[in-house]
Amino acid sequence: MKVLLVNPPSYSVITEILGVRGPPLGLAYLASVIREEGFDVSILDAIGEGLDVRETINRIQRYDPDLIGITATTPAIYDAYMTAKLAKRVNPNVKVVIGGSHVTFMPIQTLQDCPYVDVVVIGEGELIVRDLLSALSKGRDLMDVKGIAFRRGRELKMTPPAPLIMNLDKLPIPAYDLLPLDKYIVGSKRYGVLITSRGCPYRCLFCSSSLQFGRKWRAYSPGRVLEELKILYYEYGVREVEFLDDMFTLDRERSIEIANMIRGEGLDISWTFSSRVNTFTSEVGTALRKAGAWLVYFGIESGSERVLKYIRKGITVSQSVKAVKSAKRSGLKVLGSFIVGFPIERRGDLKLTLGLARMLDIDYAQFTVATPFPGTELWEIANRDGLLLTRDWSKYTTLNVVMKGYFLSPNEIQRFLELAYILFYLSPKRIKKDLTEDRGFLLRKVIKSLVKLASLKIKKC
Repeated sequence: MKVLLVNPPSYSVITEILGVRGPPLGLAYLASVIREEGFDVSILDAIGEGLDVRETINRIQRYDPDLIGITATTPAIYDAYMTAKLAKRVNPNVKVVIGGSHVTFMPIQTLQDCPYVDVVVIGEGELIVRDLLSALSKGRDLMDVKGIAFRRGRELKMTPPAPLIMNLDKLPIPAYDLLPLDKYIVGSKRYGVLITSRGCPYRCLFCSSSLQFGRKWRAYSPGRVLEELKILYYEYGVREVEFLDDMFTLDRERSIEIANMIRGEGLDISWTFSSRVNTFTSEVGTALRKAGAWLVYFGIESGSERVLKYIRKGITVSQSVKAVKSAKRSGLKVLGSFIVGFPIERRGDLKLTLGLARMLDIDYAQFTVATPFPGTELWEIANRDGLLLTRDWSKYTTLNVVMKGYFLSPNEIQRFLELAYILFYLSPKRIKKDLTEDRGFLLRKVIKSLVKLASLKIKKC
């Protein structure tokens, strides 16, 4: 059985603005498991290679797979459907399997929406795909495979959920050799990504990650993390790394141990990571900075205490202030993430958020719109209270307003998003710092972002 894993061609506003394409690490993990089971497997990253639909289908036709596995986020789901449709047109007998966060929470609707999809993988995919391929190759009943939805004639079936993978070290190393690693560049450096843990014990009402990967936090051992880093560094020349964990610093001692191992190995890499503000300390920041970390991503979300309580973030504004100060003392740059447009927000809450962003000594700010992704509690609230403006998934980019508030109109939220970027980045102090330190890098990006936001607004009208 020949298997082709596809990251379908899709337009990304973030990629357009930043000019950075990230490796589809999830497909590399799946490929390593599939190869370990003895199947012929390849990865087609249409986004990474800059392929359009026609080029993607030509590549699929040349590979001539028996099974195609497609991954897609919510805003890219229609591109996944189109890929499935065209793949079936090339070979009506090819099995089409789709996975990812969107279809995990809408498995039956996915099968209803796209008749070209045969199987939906629900949740953490590696062991599910292994069992699925075994069943397909041996002609076994798919009802024996946990964690899938599938077609049986005109019937749509769904099996019981698959258990989480508790010992992540048992998973094989991602199949980096199947990725076009020469296509992933940041500045002048080859860029790679790692994930060192899965799951989240917190219950933010807007987040689907903890639902897809479970409430229990599970981590790779520091030794396994170093093993993957060494492969990226020595075999593929990667010098810029992003740790994709939602909470790299949840276990502070472990994060420090990983940093010490990077230093001990002498890996000359620069890297970024994410942290909750309530799990970050100066000790952690200093250790990670010495090992090459240069930026920490904090999910600050709001400057309003009432909003933080509403979204169940589990942090306070004062903790955000403290974490940023600790990070700056450690020599790290800080990217603060802020979300606007939650249902209960009023104008005063938005002003508090912008005020906090401008007051904090952060280097970069990311402002996005509260988006009710399927599966989240925010999705349930939006449906229950009639707040959804559209179910056009292509608009679920976090830059389009797809949900109205109880007190704010969609136009008010959209205007504030644009205003937040302008007031944060185009202040005289920040422009001067950017021009002297980064040669206008941020200024160019922000202008491009504002043009893109304006174009999205025009298209919507």
